[in-house]
Amino acid sequence: MFTRRLFLRGALAFSAGSLLAQLAACAPSETPAPAVPPTIAPPASAATTTPPPAPSATPAPRAATAPRAATATMAAPTPAPLAGSPYLAVARGDDPAELARRAVRALGGMETFVQKGQSVLVKPNICVAYHGPEYAATTNPQVVAAIVEMCRAAGASSVTVMDFPFGGSADQAYKISQIGDAVAKAGGQMVTMTALKFKETEIPAGKDIRKWPVYQDALKADVIIDVPIAKHHNLARVTLAHKNLMGLIQNREGIHSSIGERLADLATLFKPRLIIVDAYRMLMANGPTGGSLSDVKLQKTLIASADIVAADAYAATLFDLTGADIPYVQAAYDMGLGEMDLERVRVREVRV
Repeated sequence: MFTRRLFLRGALAFSAGSLLAQLAACAPSETPAPAVPPTIAPPASAATTTPPPAPSATPAPRAATAPRAATATMAAPTPAPLAGSPYLAVARGDDPAELARRAVRALGGMETFVQKGQSVLVKPNICVAYHGPEYAATTNPQVVAAIVEMCRAAGASSVTVMDFPFGGSADQAYKISQIGDAVAKAGGQMVTMTALKFKETEIPAGKDIRKWPVYQDALKADVIIDVPIAKHHNLARVTLAHKNLMGLIQNREGIHSSIGERLADLATLFKPRLIIVDAYRMLMANGPTGGSLSDVKLQKTLIASADIVAADAYAATLFDLTGADIPYVQAAYDMGLGEMDLERVRVREVRV
């Protein structure tokens, strides 16, 4: 008997299939190796779903507060900042490298995040080999070099820099973005990622995905520093720190089918220690690859925080958006991964 329930199931299946087909058409055609099929978490029942907490009626403006405490189903929250340090630093000025140095110094210095003898992975956005840094599709090379230098000065045992471009080869992308040369001069090591090191990995705190093919060397690093460039994205609205983590996984088109929750799930796995959002040049349209200088805005700003949610929420304001407008920021906040309400954190403005 063709019931209303069967009709609805058929309609939902057709809609999901249509959406996935559209996303697959937008996905890059270059796939280095077959992705390991991910494991999707079953939908939670109404009885076990926890609604997002209501915002405080009287938030303390600019108070240095830690994110909400984690429950048994949440990932561990970001630690509170050191006494006397701001929760988030915003540096503005003409010199990209100095902006990075001053923003990190405002948070207590790189020694706050990198201990002597630790291995560090710096993850910039080097998604394509099409354009130089002036097109704002890839992270500013001067910012990346300054981060490498600070990590080495803090006593890191190794500082590696990597991404998995979807347009062009890694060698081409590293050269054209100018990040390869900048990192070499700063004393870091550029790594060409190999498809052999992607393995299906458990995501214990994941709500929507419980396993995904992940680059294993990223999980071995003692510290991950997430350095996205702030830019428009045709599906996610903007690319910021959460989305920059997609360079460490395979089957990226699968993430796009439920991008908000799945990017938040990835953040629980990688747990970047420090986020530095490069908004020196911003790609305001036709992202993520760009290609026209008319789409680039010279913002001359860097944002730094140990809280990936707060960093992305602040960066969203540079696009005249809020964190709640970005699905992955809202999802990460709902999971207790950080603070989205910028009125509840202490922000230090630095002029260079």
